[in-house]
Amino acid sequence: MSPLLQTIGLSKSYVNDGLETAVLFDINLTIEKGEFVSIMGPSGSGKSTLMHILGFLDSHTAGEFLFQGKPTGNLDEDALATIRATRVSFVFQAFNLLPRTSVFDNVLLPLLYHPTIKPSQRRERTARAIETVGLTDRSAYLSSQLSGGQKQRVAIARALVTNPEIIFADEPTGNLDSHSGIAVMEALQALHRSGHTIVLVTHEFSAARHAERIIQLRDGRIESDSREFDRVVAGDGEAFLE
Repeated sequence: MSPLLQTIGLSKSYVNDGLETAVLFDINLTIEKGEFVSIMGPSGSGKSTLMHILGFLDSHTAGEFLFQGKPTGNLDEDALATIRATRVSFVFQAFNLLPRTSVFDNVLLPLLYHPTIKPSQRRERTARAIETVGLTDRSAYLSSQLSGGQKQRVAIARALVTNPEIIFADEPTGNLDSHSGIAVMEALQALHRSGHTIVLVTHEFSAARHAERIIQLRDGRIESDSREFDRVVAGDGEAFLE
């Protein structure tokens, strides 16, 4: 069986005002269905750019990116939009909730764009996703009335509601206190145990250690890829594996 995600010699650069800036260099990795993977690195390491490529939000400039064994380089915008709507979901540091909209309607929103989920199924799926993150009693609250940790759990429910194959979480604990951060990571672990593939992007080892595998980036290259996290060093406020 092919890996869920695979990159072969993948590189990425941007051109602004005629100046080319390389961000990723010769990235070779595979992520299997059902894995919980953390991608770590300091600011500027390329970790968010890599997540955007793996999540079909950006394109690579060299090498190959395969999804379930199939090359993605020639997919048109309609095909990419379908993948984003049905097969991948995102949880971002800034929550990205509609503040004057209820928890229920925030979670339901992605279903309005799903090509195969029927309108009659939307409310049941939404209620189930909210229950999964333990916020059924907050369903009618406006998102602006919630704590930071509760907002992030709503964002997780919204990512879950389409039943995607992969959930990408970009610094999901970055705006949270330690107690709320632990609750969010426990929610992601629970989704992993239920069979979801989780890709976490973070510079915090306290979050990354909840995964079963840690990939470290530095200066746009993979520095290490390990399932052993026993020895950790910290510097400049950031934690990395030795």
